Amino acid sequence: MRDEPPENEKVNSLATASRVGFEIERQLGLPLGPGLYLVSTPIGHLADMTLRAIATLARADVVYCEDTRHSRTLLAHYAIRTPLRPYHEHNAEEQRPRILSELEAGRSIALISDAGTPLISDPGFKLVRDAAAAGHAVVAVPGPSATLAALTVGGLPTDAFFFAGFLPAKEGARKSRLAELAAIPATLVFFEAPTRTADTLANLAEELGNREAAVARELTKLHEDVRRAPLTGLTRHFAADPPKGEVVIVVAPPQETEVTDAAIEASLAPALESLSIRDATRMVADTLKVPKARVYDVALGLKRRAGS
Repeated sequence: MRDEPPENEKVNSLATASRVGFEIERQLGLPLGPGLYLVSTPIGHLADMTLRAIATLARADVVYCEDTRHSRTLLAHYAIRTPLRPYHEHNAEEQRPRILSELEAGRSIALISDAGTPLISDPGFKLVRDAAAAGHAVVAVPGPSATLAALTVGGLPTDAFFFAGFLPAKEGARKSRLAELAAIPATLVFFEAPTRTADTLANLAEELGNREAAVARELTKLHEDVRRAPLTGLTRHFAADPPKGEVVIVVAPPQETEVTDAAIEASLAPALESLSIRDATRMVADTLKVPKARVYDVALGLKRRAGS
């Protein structure tokens, strides 16, 4: 039989519950002015709703969401009976004028996504832009974010980061995009489908070098898992054991390097005598541990000079 908690823990818990109850009642009693409220919702754990988010959704005139079936579960959990309407990429053009008219009429409108913070890889940018341009209040009700959750548990630098969202599904376009991101002096954060995770990790290693990285899966949920390793190691792991559930990939920034273009040219010149630009670039980038995009640019310069 489980031991009863000490008396002081019971007292502390009751005091906390009482204070939380007081605060949510206070929030519910405050007037909610007209405007568009961007409300963050849990990315998995329903208890991650903030008190302000609960009160905002409960007091709003209407809540717009991506999927009413999904969001109805969340609202029911907190006994929120505010009407739900869909707002997603397929009906945004039709619904946006309606929402703007409701704002013009002085209504309070809440916008939520299926999970996390609205507008982050979700629809809503044009609505916010148009609402602000029309002079309506646009209010953030911050809370859960898969981007920030993965960044903070990834064990990688957090002083500067770049959210790149979902990479293109086709490998060629994905590699081109990664070449554009290679030199950004910040930790990179990506969303990815579980079925493409291993392929994306392989492309990341190929285009960015074998950087330290982390794959965060099912954040805040029962089977949350964060695996940290160099990109090549993560590629091998997830190729053998494909992940399930939502995936966020976090990749360390490029290492500061004193490798000069002259040093890159010195390594490239003999390599280009027997290898294609692509293969020579990969070999030199791996050897000198510099971004492939930089080596490729130097290689093109050598070829141009050789042909002039």
